[in-house]
Amino acid sequence: MYQSLLVPVDGSAHSAKALGVAAQLARGASTRLILLAVAEFPPGNMGLFTGGTPEPFTEEDREKLAAAMRQDAEQALKRVRDRVDLEGLDVEALIRQGPPAHCIVDEARKFGVDAIVMGSRGLSDIRGMLVGSVSHKVSHVADCTVITVA
Repeated sequence: MYQSLLVPVDGSAHSAKALGVAAQLARGASTRLILLAVAEFPPGNMGLFTGGTPEPFTEEDREKLAAAMRQDAEQALKRVRDRVDLEGLDVEALIRQGPPAHCIVDEARKFGVDAIVMGSRGLSDIRGMLVGSVSHKVSHVADCTVITVA
């Protein structure tokens, strides 16, 4: 049915459940699974972000934080992969850095996937209630089918 599925993961139980659903869809169908973990960019002014003075971080400090965020994304990807049996499936894993919804939609377009399978909620439920969830944003702008898993 599906030739390729993009599965954004953030290490949450919801993303692991979405990967499980994607694995079920892929079994016996020669479907390629593309796992994507997104590390956001550090904000431009960490002083304000942390409630401190409005003094900007140095570029070196921002790069250290960006590297730590990429490492967190890699660990989130590993946590989710360890929860789901992917034996015998064609799986590719990617780490990208940027705004999550934007990166997900860009990678879906780049790979020409048939569908995105993602959790309805991730690690930041409170933030999602305030500014909209990543899955909500993706479902409104993606060119392909978006399957949200609760």
